[in-house]
Amino acid sequence: MIQFFDFKIARMGMSSEIELPVSKQNTVTVGGNLVVNGTTGSGAATAVLRHQLSSVSSIDFMATAGLRSLIGVQTFRQISPNSTATSGIALSLRDGSVNLSNGWSRQLSEDTVGNIQLVLGTESNISVGWHKKDEKRSAAGEIKFGTNSFGASAHYTHRFSSKSHGRIAGRVGSTALDFEIGGGRRISEFSTVRMLYNIGIQGVTWKFELNRAGQKLVIPVLLSTDFNALFVTGAFAIPSTLYFLLQTYVVKPYYLRREKQKTLEKMDSLSTQLTEARQAAKKSQRLLEPVSNRKRNKQQESDGLVITEALYGNHKKVKESSQFSEIDDNVASQVLDVTIPLNFLVTEAGQLKLHEGIKKSGIMGFYDPCPGDPKLLLVEYIFHGRQYKVMADDYGALSIPQDIHEI
Repeated sequence: MIQFFDFKIARMGMSSEIELPVSKQNTVTVGGNLVVNGTTGSGAATAVLRHQLSSVSSIDFMATAGLRSLIGVQTFRQISPNSTATSGIALSLRDGSVNLSNGWSRQLSEDTVGNIQLVLGTESNISVGWHKKDEKRSAAGEIKFGTNSFGASAHYTHRFSSKSHGRIAGRVGSTALDFEIGGGRRISEFSTVRMLYNIGIQGVTWKFELNRAGQKLVIPVLLSTDFNALFVTGAFAIPSTLYFLLQTYVVKPYYLRREKQKTLEKMDSLSTQLTEARQAAKKSQRLLEPVSNRKRNKQQESDGLVITEALYGNHKKVKESSQFSEIDDNVASQVLDVTIPLNFLVTEAGQLKLHEGIKKSGIMGFYDPCPGDPKLLLVEYIFHGRQYKVMADDYGALSIPQDIHEI
């Protein structure tokens, strides 16, 4: 008879790793792991010194203390633009055995890598694998044959968004047979949590993982060693259902409310900043107005260049305003009249030039009425009694008068 709530934390693991650059060519990596299995436990500490020999090769000196204490050396070299090779030797401090390893990897396509690994020693084996990764998904597989064992494994991860992902994995071989499915979510900039459901020869297990800034905590919970169809289905369905209910009715609404609140606060802050910037632009225009009017009157007397109307702001709103004689409040909040500043910039020779690559909101008497949106400058002017009209993008050059602008 199955006991549905006879849960056991049969095994727990932790790992941590810190990388410390000590010079341009040398990097030290220090890490460790701890595993508790029932009433017994084990751990290991590892230190690696990597020396960059050149832009295409490096050498690692490593030492591990624990149940499998060893020292070793491994070299890495890029042998072509798409291929790399590694070679290493490790000496066990426990029994004096030596293991030799060689690996080769090749870029099969833009997002796919294949590799071959050969190990000679007390546990000689050869493995062939591949790995594929793009923005939305990643997958990997490996087949390994050894003198005393064989096995195959594969996993697939799909990213539903920038914060959440799902995972399916499986292993089969002489020492393992299990299937794993689950998902994870990024809860902060450096932290990710994941829950996995595992069914294998050891039983039915829930596995909880916490990854934070190179540190990893794994807590497997053994639910049952019996394989009852009802229990196996329930152990998968119950947490999945709870997760989707919480995600739909609690977590997602909470984040939507928080994002909405942040957007409103940002809009209020931006509105205040825009109001202050508009007032500063108007103040600058009042300072420019006397000189601007003097230049305008002088150009009128000589039948020269006179800016009759100039509007700057949201690309779409500026175009709309050019088609109507009156500007409503919605358009006015995203469009600024810059007739005074442009008349001020007209030279004694009756010319106006704005250079390419300079944002027009930086001109005295201007400001940015719609941050983040495309902007447009519309200029209507008179020259030698004829009317002209021209438009220029925010960073575009403007040189007037020109015959091609005539209406």
